[in-house]
Amino acid sequence: MIKTQSSIIAIVCLGLLTFCESKKELKDGEKEKPNIVFLLADDLGYGELGSYGQKVIKTPILDSLAKQGIRFTNFYAGSPMCAPSRAVMLTGKHAGTATIRGNIGYHPERESFDRVALRKDEVTLGEMLRDTGYQTAFIGKWHLDDCNVETWAYNRGFDFTVQEQWGSCPGGITYDERMHWKNGKQDSLYYDENAYDCLDEFRTDIAMEYLEEIDLESPFFLFMSYRAPHAHERYIRNKELYADEGWPEIERVHAAKITLLDKQVGRLLEKLNSMGVMENTLVIFTSDNGAHAELGHDHEFFKSTGELRGLKRETYEGGIRVPAIAFWEGNISAGTVVDSPFSGQDFMPTFAEIAGIDRPRQTNGNSFAPVLFGEKAETRDHLIWEFHKYGLEETNFRQAVRMGNMKGVRYGIRSKMELYNLEEDISENKDIAGQHPDLIREMEHIVEKEHKTNVHFPYGGYATIKKLE
Repeated sequence: MIKTQSSIIAIVCLGLLTFCESKKELKDGEKEKPNIVFLLADDLGYGELGSYGQKVIKTPILDSLAKQGIRFTNFYAGSPMCAPSRAVMLTGKHAGTATIRGNIGYHPERESFDRVALRKDEVTLGEMLRDTGYQTAFIGKWHLDDCNVETWAYNRGFDFTVQEQWGSCPGGITYDERMHWKNGKQDSLYYDENAYDCLDEFRTDIAMEYLEEIDLESPFFLFMSYRAPHAHERYIRNKELYADEGWPEIERVHAAKITLLDKQVGRLLEKLNSMGVMENTLVIFTSDNGAHAELGHDHEFFKSTGELRGLKRETYEGGIRVPAIAFWEGNISAGTVVDSPFSGQDFMPTFAEIAGIDRPRQTNGNSFAPVLFGEKAETRDHLIWEFHKYGLEETNFRQAVRMGNMKGVRYGIRSKMELYNLEEDISENKDIAGQHPDLIREMEHIVEKEHKTNVHFPYGGYATIKKLE
């Protein structure tokens, strides 16, 4: 058991229990802009929190947060993989229009594959909020850049940044991902894996130091991009957590990373509570995509996707449906469960609405701000996903569209669209496309209409097939 876990839970729960005694209405011009704390896990599956059905891995802090706030049961990542999902979150543009639609994109001018960065003309969450008076900070994995520092988080709307960088760049530069670069390349911090239980502890320490320095007279936006339970954090110092379970070491480490992440969330909430800012702070927790099965980890060992089919890199539910929790003292009623479907592109319009500012014209998301206050959000006709795996093979293109409880899935440009009734078949086992030809045609029309041509990710619906042919 984590030594400080009980004390953190006690402090956090004591504060949380007082949060929902009264509902405060936001009135234009009468309330200061709220702080926003955005907590993003990396590859956390829909079934990996206790509040979402996990039976073995302990997540008491997040479970308590879900109990005292909103638990979304139909929340989706913008994409089933890291970079494109983050692009959707940061720009409010769904995957059919986003600049980044895979971790690696094609560069036709040099006929090679490499990372793709957000365009300069795309407004990010940081830029939107900073330009209206927010102090903005980003800590952790950015993944929306290339080797040009101008594409890093510090130059995309965040006043304070500490981000990792990795891989090789032109000119012979190779980055050590343990090195964390501060404010572009103004300074650096090195992650000593022998000094911390996990990378997320290191990043939480940085966040807590940042919070000590901010001006509490101005609102702040803190984006915490955690690492757990991503497979590539191979090493954690904590060797005791779950050691008595007798699990394979890779599964013990996987579970420990999630519980240690939960602990870090608790530390951060405790810090915010001690600062006296929780009354005017919206806290959001979610994951960038579904559960992974990498480097020997078995995603079925802990039932990481619950009943859902698929995992990371797949547009079946297990790859895109993610846990999502919202908490805001005095505004959100405890124990609220929201089953309306929302997705990554909805963060931008939501944050704009609660901050009392105009949403950028680029976003095609819907605000879920009304549901934070117990009201109904604007209904939507559909959600779509588009994902491009590495390479030009047509089968690397994956797509999905959800209309009500009906969901279409296509793997490969020329393949037929499958159809599932999520209300009756949450595991997407029974393809009923043959029974609904008109609905399939409507879905195919939607994904073609919603798709915007992207030179870096050249596959995307029937219109693109015709151009390729």
